[in-house]
Parts: sequence; structure tokens; C-alpha cells
Amino acid sequence: MTGLAIAVVGSANLDRMVVTDRLPRPGETLTAREYREGVGGKGANQAMTIATLGTPVGFVGCVGADAAGDQVRQQLAGRGVDLSGLAVVRDAPTGTAQITVDGAGENVIVVHPGANAALDAARVDRHRDMIAAAALTLMQCEVGTSALARAAALTRGLLVLNPAPATPLPDALVRRVDVLVPNRSELAVLAGTPLPESLDDVASAVGKLGLAATVVVTLGTQGAAVIEPDGRVDHAPALRTEAVDTTGAGDCFCGALATALVGQPGRPVSEAARWAAVAASLSTRGRGAQGALPTPDEVYRAMNVTDRRLS
Repeated sequence: MTGLAIAVVGSANLDRMVVTDRLPRPGETLTAREYREGVGGKGANQAMTIATLGTPVGFVGCVGADAAGDQVRQQLAGRGVDLSGLAVVRDAPTGTAQITVDGAGENVIVVHPGANAALDAARVDRHRDMIAAAALTLMQCEVGTSALARAAALTRGLLVLNPAPATPLPDALVRRVDVLVPNRSELAVLAGTPLPESLDDVASAVGKLGLAATVVVTLGTQGAAVIEPDGRVDHAPALRTEAVDTTGAGDCFCGALATALVGQPGRPVSEAARWAAVAASLSTRGRGAQGALPTPDEVYRAMNVTDRRLS
């Protein structure tokens, strides 16, 4: 448990993915041309990204006492994720996600939380030492608000929140966050605005939040926008790639951003976001949320840089 740079508090699922030429219309049945299973869930995806990028990471979450839970534990452990905070619950199945991916790499996802719903404040509190010792805590919203609030209270380092899926959050929790990482649709829900289209729209929506945090808004193939508390806006461009599957690209971005932030403390969030945007772009080269997670060398080569102090 000692020596972990990042603690991830979040969800772990078994992803069941089908690949079709196009996404189905309401009421329509399509025949898939490919089926795969793999570990997913925003928390697990982000922890796997961090481990693949070479940063010590621990995971706090819940899985069921079933074959899917075994698969989740084996795959996370295989990447070197510390699982001392991963509980096995016997009264709920491991969370699942049904993912449909079309020929262009776009997807639709339906999630059943299962054991993820068992992660509450009391379970988080059992791992207070891991969270308090970490340089950064990374959270998402696929687990209960009480778990997030307790993890935030225990955090002594940076607190990064990926508010996905978008859900109402206590004001005290949001104001404790150092870096908020929504996508455009999540930002619209949080700010109560229409979907922002331009960078000016994004900055305006962020301004309505009234936060002291830095807000990093992921923009898909356009990369990410970084809005500082003083209103400054930076753009972190994505890397041009031939996307095979965008599932988990946002999770890869969050994990890579966390890695970059702890890799060189004090580095501007905008610089960390540029690194994360390239990592997320590279992650779309393979099927599944973790099918093509990049290594640090792959990210650096793609950026054509020699300064390797981000991770």
C-alpha cells in the first residue's frame, strides 16, 4: 500500500462489446460481426491507464464474488494495480456494461452498476491510509456520492474528479476538487446550459460553475480545453489517428492527466492535458476500453519530444 502515487476511487465492470456496421435504430435488431469481453468501468479503466503509463496506483472499489469479478481482479493485478482496496461483495454481481461499436468507432453504452453500488463511505474509510498518502486521488461518478464525499475528505494531495456520468453533486464536494474533467455533455448538465459547441461556449459554461478549480473539458477528436480559474483558456489538441474504437478514450485521458500531474508536481495543467490528449488519441487504435492503452514511450514518440519528465 505504501509508495502509491495515485489512488483511484471508482467503478469496475465486465464490458460486453459487440461490433456492428452501424448503431441500431430504436426497435431494430442487427447482427454483430464481432463480440468481445474485457474489463471496464471508469475507475478500472483509469487505473489501468495509470499503471500502463508506469505510475504506482491503487484502486478502491467493489466487484462481485463471481467469474466476472475474478476476471477484473486478474486483469488489474496483471497490470500492476494495487488491489488492497478492492472489496468482493457477495450480495451483488460484478457491474456490467453492454457496448455497441459501429464501423466508425463510435459507441453507445448501457451500464448495470451491480457491486459498484456497494461502495459507500464506510468501505472507502477502510482505505483511508492509501488515499491520504497518495499524491493525487482520481474519482468518477459511477459510484455513490457518499463514497466520493468521503474520499474527498480523506484526500491530502490533488483531487481530480471526472463527473461521469453527469449527476447532481453536493456543492461542498465539487468545491473541494482541484481539477474537474467533464466532457461537453457533462459540462452542459453541470452548468445548466445547452451543449457547448465552440471554445467560447465551453469557457462560458465553465464560468457559470463558479469554481476555483481548473476545468479540463474533453472535446473528442478536438482534444481538450483547459479553463483556469482566472478565465484563461488553453487548447490541448488531439493526435490525428485512424480510430478503431473510442470506448474508454475519455478514461484514458483522465488517467494520463493524473499521471502527468504527479509526474512533475507544479507543471501547468495545460501541459499535462496536452500529454493526456495524445495518450487518449492513441488509445482509440484498438477494440475495447483497454485494447490499445499506450505506453509512455508511445506517447513521447507521438509528441516527438525528448523531455520525459511527465511520468
